[in-house]
Amino acid sequence: VGLHSHGFWRPKPLLDTARFTLSFNSQHRKNHQHSQALWKHEAVQKYLESLSKEYQQVSHQLRADSLNDFEQRTLRRRCAHLSPIAAAFQEIKEAEREVQELEVMCTELDSRDEKQLLELALEEKENLDKKMNMLCRKLFQLLVPKEKYDRSPVILEVTAGRTTGGDICQQFTKEMFDMYQSYADYKRWTFDIVSYMPAEIGGLHHAAAHISGENVYRHLKYEGGTHRVQRIPEMGMSSRMQRIHTGTMSVIVLPQPEEVDVKVDPKDLRVDTFRARGAGGQHVNKTDSAVRIVHLPTGLAVECQQERSQQMNKEMALRTLRAKLYQQVIEKQLSQEQSARKLQLGTRAQSERIRTYNFTQDRVTDHRISYDARNIKEILSGKEELDKLINRLLEFAEIEAVTQYLENLQALEGGG
Repeated sequence: VGLHSHGFWRPKPLLDTARFTLSFNSQHRKNHQHSQALWKHEAVQKYLESLSKEYQQVSHQLRADSLNDFEQRTLRRRCAHLSPIAAAFQEIKEAEREVQELEVMCTELDSRDEKQLLELALEEKENLDKKMNMLCRKLFQLLVPKEKYDRSPVILEVTAGRTTGGDICQQFTKEMFDMYQSYADYKRWTFDIVSYMPAEIGGLHHAAAHISGENVYRHLKYEGGTHRVQRIPEMGMSSRMQRIHTGTMSVIVLPQPEEVDVKVDPKDLRVDTFRARGAGGQHVNKTDSAVRIVHLPTGLAVECQQERSQQMNKEMALRTLRAKLYQQVIEKQLSQEQSARKLQLGTRAQSERIRTYNFTQDRVTDHRISYDARNIKEILSGKEELDKLINRLLEFAEIEAVTQYLENLQALEGGG
């Protein structure tokens, strides 16, 4: 048996005999923004047919009496992996047949007497199309190799950028931090504020939070980057002249490591205490409860001031430091894997502008997938509309991963 670098276990003969004709290029990628579009590609159909046949062969082999214990275990693992893929494949095929039958029916229903029946058939077809897209996405989720950090909690940091005139960056940073806090509540995650540095006039310079729950990093990993805002300030000369200002803020999303993942030598740390700043009660300016930790070998510095207890702040700051050190390991791995898996969602560089929030046009544009969403207030509320946008990104990423995997298969064949 062979183990592909992306984690797909496949018999070597299948790699040798499969003949995929791929012609995915940038134009194809643009058109494949929905799972159903990728499903219709000939190479995908051939690949899934081969997996379905393999599942039947493995199931048949498992019934043989001549297998030893090792062969039994190996085949059972492969069968368990293929079973949901084969089932989803057959389910989509069945839905596809239903769509085809409805299309034939619609071509025959063209007289006035059958108008109502035609409307019902078209409505049913629309529902089947939605079902098909949902089933295709489910299938591709089964195919895409799982990132080992997807289930991890995260440290999320927001930092205001700079702009000429007005305080729109600080105000926007506060709105974004509130959005992620509301989204955590919407997803029933736990949102613990680590640090919070408010700006004047109700804005925010910098804040960080520890977010834990189900698949947190999976949903937030593509939020990291530069977010741009375009709006008319509510106060000052620009507001009276109706001048649009442009500002930015940055988001960093770090998967939270387990204690064993990153070992930090206490000798490499400098721990400073200081009085907390900003809102937080009467204790803020009376006790040196805030903690700043500097990792001397790398120069990384983190601070926490949210808790009354200096020890609790120290523990939270250490947790954040481990996450940042862990991120360096992840970035190194990502750069190594970049040539093998080109996820077309940007370079993950924090300087990259990933999204624009245009208040005057009531539009949010995600530049990585050329997607526009309306109703900024609904998105900033951190509920259903933001979840839709994030899921659109995840679907695009899944399609990219499947496309890249099939391209890699073709490369393997070409290399003999």
